[in-house]
Amino acid sequence: MDRLCSLISAKRRKRRTPMAIIDSADASQETGITTVETNKTCEFSTTSDLCICIVTWNMNGQVSYEDIKKLVGGDRKYDVLVAGLQEVPRNNILGLLEDALADTHILLEKALMQSLQLYIFGSKNSELFVKEVEVDKHDVGGCGGLIRRKKGAVAISIRYKGIQMVFISCHLSAHARNVEERNSQCRHISHSLFSKTWNPYAKPAPVTVWLGDLNYRLQGINTFPARNLILNNLHGLLTTKDQLLQEAERGQVFSGYCEGTLAFKPTYKYNIGSNDYDTSYKIRVPAWTDRILFKIEDEDINATLHSYEAIDSIDSSDHKPVKAHLCLKVNKMDHSFKSKISQYEQV
Repeated sequence: MDRLCSLISAKRRKRRTPMAIIDSADASQETGITTVETNKTCEFSTTSDLCICIVTWNMNGQVSYEDIKKLVGGDRKYDVLVAGLQEVPRNNILGLLEDALADTHILLEKALMQSLQLYIFGSKNSELFVKEVEVDKHDVGGCGGLIRRKKGAVAISIRYKGIQMVFISCHLSAHARNVEERNSQCRHISHSLFSKTWNPYAKPAPVTVWLGDLNYRLQGINTFPARNLILNNLHGLLTTKDQLLQEAERGQVFSGYCEGTLAFKPTYKYNIGSNDYDTSYKIRVPAWTDRILFKIEDEDINATLHSYEAIDSIDSSDHKPVKAHLCLKVNKMDHSFKSKISQYEQV
């Protein structure tokens, strides 16, 4: 299992786009997102070179410090925390995150575009392992208002412990009917991010992670049949209706990417302050709008997904946060560099 994504990615080499972030349809390549089962056992870096906790959350313009503490979790042995946030309120979110992580982690980099924000935290003194950091953003429109619902993507490219990684936090267009618009936005974001510094002769980034409110909905099912399946813990049957998986299978977006099994309930749309789905006059069809996908472009990197879940205990937004725990093992990491890492971790 721990070699699954790297082997799949090695077989699916495609034409290069800037930073190899994502590819559009190509008749010569395989299509679809590879669903991977989670491996619950993780000893936090004792068997991996890098443990990453990834969270995405559409905050709906509201936040509390208690929610931030739930978001980052209490057991923070991971090396890196990546937090992608959408519809962020005007509060000092960075300050709240830093307070919650003060005992264990420090800020390594941030990328901001109004309500669309991305933060990377590393364990204390981990700035010693950071090189070649670059930040970019791409605006695809959106409305202003009190919570500034900005659409587009912010991204951070970072080399950490010798592993080059790209993280993209995005917020795409809403509404079930706008599938092609979302597909187009994915492609435009991919081709625009880091394009000013793109080297056509450089290798693709070995690790790329997309996270955010991608806003893909369920297609071909009404709200009450969907809710009945969820109520009876049969929401796994709804994955065949998921627009993102359908569009990836058509070769429109995210070909060659991996995602954990959608074992958790759809993350949108909830009544604020509860775990009940939308009871407004719109009674929206629940959907997995909030996603984390990853792609391994180096056959020497093994990726193991240890968890992929929603945080149901947070109810201040109409979205549930989604969290993933991804561990990387590098087969050919330089021995001298590994020695330096071991020395640091023993301090």
